[in-house]
Parts: sequence; C-alpha cells; structure tokens
Amino acid sequence: MKKVWIYAVMFSLISLSCEQSTKKDDSKEPAEKPLNDNKELKAMDIGTLKSELGMEGKEEDGQFKVTVPQNDLNVMVDGFRIIPPMGLGSWAAFAPTSAQPMVMGDIVVTEKDLKPVQQEIIQQGLKVTAIHNHFVRNEPDVMYMHIGGMGSEEKLAKSVKAIFDKVTEVRGADPSAVEMPSVENTLDTKRIDSILGHRGTMTNGVYKITIGRPDVKLTEHRAPVSTFMGFNTWASWQGTPEKAAVAGDFTMLADEVAPVIKALIENDIEVVAVHNHMVHEDPRIFFLHYWGIGPAENLAIGLREALDKTGVNNAE
Repeated sequence: MKKVWIYAVMFSLISLSCEQSTKKDDSKEPAEKPLNDNKELKAMDIGTLKSELGMEGKEEDGQFKVTVPQNDLNVMVDGFRIIPPMGLGSWAAFAPTSAQPMVMGDIVVTEKDLKPVQQEIIQQGLKVTAIHNHFVRNEPDVMYMHIGGMGSEEKLAKSVKAIFDKVTEVRGADPSAVEMPSVENTLDTKRIDSILGHRGTMTNGVYKITIGRPDVKLTEHRAPVSTFMGFNTWASWQGTPEKAAVAGDFTMLADEVAPVIKALIENDIEVVAVHNHMVHEDPRIFFLHYWGIGPAENLAIGLREALDKTGVNNAE
C-alpha cells in the first residue's frame, strides 16, 4: 500500500511539472513569431509617391520603383562601353511595412558627386548603407551608394527627389536627358538561356538576365524584400560569340560566398567586389560583382557553375 501511495505522488508531481512546462512554452510562442506574420502590411499611397517625385515608375505587388539611367556617363571597361542595362542606372524602390513605408535605392556617383550626394542623403534623414564599385579599370571611375530609410510617402519621395536633384546640380545636367547609346551584340542569347536556365531581355544591345531568390524569405525592418526591391542575381551581356563581356551581381547567403567566388575565379571570371546592400536584413545577405571577357559560351558555363552553388535553381 505504501509503494502504491509513493507511485501516486510521483505521478502527480511529474504531471504537474509537464503541465507547467507546456504553459511556459505556450506563453513564449507568440513573441517568437515575426512581426509580419501577425500584422498586415499597410498599403502605400503610390499616387503621393509619383506626385512628390515628379516621375513615373513601375508598380508590382503594392511596391513602387523609379529608375534614372546615367546616360551622360561615358564609362569604358577593357574596351567595352558600359551603358545603363550593364549596371549604370540609379534607382529607388518603395515598399510597405506594418508601419511606415521603407525605401531602398542605389545611386550611381562619380568621384565629383560622391561627397555632396552623401551629404544630401544624411541631410534628408536617410541612411547610407553601402558604397562600393561594380567595375575595375573603368574610366571614369564610378561608385554605387546604397540608401535606406523609413517614413511617410511624402517624406521619402521628397528625400529621394532631393538626392536625384543633387546629382543633376553637381553634374550640371539631368543624367537621363541624354539619349541612351547602344552597343554591339551578336550573341546567341538562346544558347546563353539554355546554359543558365533563365531568360532575359534585350535593351540597346545589352542582354540582361535577372534571377530572383525564391528560396530565401528575406526581410528588412521585418517586411519582405523582393526581387523588385533589388534582391536578385543578374547578368548583363554584350559583344560577339567569340569575345563577349558579362557583368553582374550575385546575391548570396553566408555559406554560399566562398563556393561562388571559387567557381567564378576558376572559370576565369573576375570577382571585383563583395559587399552588403542592407544593414538590418534577415537572414544576412552578401552581394558580389563580377566581370568577365571571353567566348560567350565559356562565360555562361562559368556563371552556371557559380549559380549552382546557390539555392536559386533548387527552388525553382
């Protein structure tokens, strides 16, 4: 009888302990959920963005983006002319969050523009989140300054307009006012598509392929960051089948950085920059710029090998 009583007491204590543990775990669960799982994103007033910017743009899934091609810059790299589709365009993209809208952007600057434009960014209450190159041996030298921030549609649009206006002021003319030049392109784009497994579009002789990362659920300020907002891998091509030039950007998780760099270098594609675009992103993302010259098919095979080191193709 005494043993039965002891067993009964032990059973009761174990049951009580399990119940308390379950209650404790249940109380933690809501706090561990991401903010965007619990609150809907607030729709943006895109009309106000357009009005304050004084520009038309593109809309996608409630997001809005404007682009300013830097047609005034005559940039040459290893004998190839770099035009906006090769990575010479300033842009700003606006997206909703559960609070105020956020903006991300990339401003192309020369050595003359750099100081006054970054001063303007700070004066406007936005943040500089990266400054980096896309090319080496480029004449003239150009850099890329990423911006970020949150605020009302009116405030963000006015700030972005002021930044674009500062570039125009320093250079003495609107960069987009000049007609975009064209470059030679006799590439077999269908062959490039078949190797990379993705298709692109042709603009003024540049064939550009943009590849998203649907395998990664990226957030900034706990709001989703999409391909439209600049979270993508891309490759821009020009030239001939025998001598092509390709420039682009890889977006990578931390464990993908070393394998991608190794694959590119081993395929004679030059890695010219590794950097961040954001500072509050989750998970952590790295961006890599590359430049390659050679037979188009060899370059495409090299890019495909590097692409296979990321989760892009496995997700599609």
